[in-house]
Amino acid sequence: MLDVFLWGEVRRISPEAPVPVVEVARETRLPGGAANVVNNLAALGGRPCVAGLVGEDEAGRDLRRLLREKRVSAGGLVVERDRPTVVKTRVIAHHQQVVRFDREQRAPMTPESLDKLLAYVAGTAETLDAVVVSDYGKGTVTPELMAGVRDLKRERSLPVLVDPKVNRTELYRGVTLVTPNQSEAAGMSGVEIGDEDSLRKAGEALMDRLESAMVLVTRGKEGMSLFRRGEEPVHIPTVARRVFDVTGAGDTVIATMALGLAAGLDPVESALLANLAAGIVVGEVGTATVPSDLLLEAVGNGSVP
Repeated sequence: MLDVFLWGEVRRISPEAPVPVVEVARETRLPGGAANVVNNLAALGGRPCVAGLVGEDEAGRDLRRLLREKRVSAGGLVVERDRPTVVKTRVIAHHQQVVRFDREQRAPMTPESLDKLLAYVAGTAETLDAVVVSDYGKGTVTPELMAGVRDLKRERSLPVLVDPKVNRTELYRGVTLVTPNQSEAAGMSGVEIGDEDSLRKAGEALMDRLESAMVLVTRGKEGMSLFRRGEEPVHIPTVARRVFDVTGAGDTVIATMALGLAAGLDPVESALLANLAAGIVVGEVGTATVPSDLLLEAVGNGSVP
């Protein structure tokens, strides 16, 4: 996806309707969706590859350019001529989001696109230490694609991490880790979460349903909780000092978690780093990343700078 931000100020109400008039001062364009995970991985010093769908349009070209500027290969981006590149445009005034409008098409990708994506993933398999699937429900993550990813997991014993959608739970069966927020964890597990006991039941039920090794539930101001098979849950309190914008925080969490596991950290260490990284990005307005030096500073302080 391409994330577009229109920044401005509100000084009056429209005479045409009771809505604020935003006087736009500047515009920024950033990698969004799965590309924001890539952006986070690159900022932390990882060497990500990216695969996904884009359209034959200006937004798709912008996305390729932005990835090249991050020294990320766009070789896995498949162009579908009849599909627009997904664009999320946010209007920000006085550090607050006024409105968001999306351009997208959610139809499943074509068989030709599926073949190209799977061929790219298979072709890069020998260079990979982990796989991240960001499912935004836009037609790229399909049962066929996930079957190919599971084959790769079995063949190379790679950790596969998924940022999920509630209504697509069965797609993720057999992955290593899913990272739902608390509301998504309740919906995916069928357990209403109201306290720590019900949270535990939801985490364990979700692991059983997905046959996964781990579940990391992000809980906003309550931090996050890591569930592992045969282990006690680990509850990690938030370190965020301020929350301006949660845009992209989930991307930061899964990127940091994946990089930690790929680098040989254990799941708890990786989750602690992910929690610190999330505490930094929610203090920024708009899609943000965490440079490795800033995360190291947070590790040294035990909290976000």
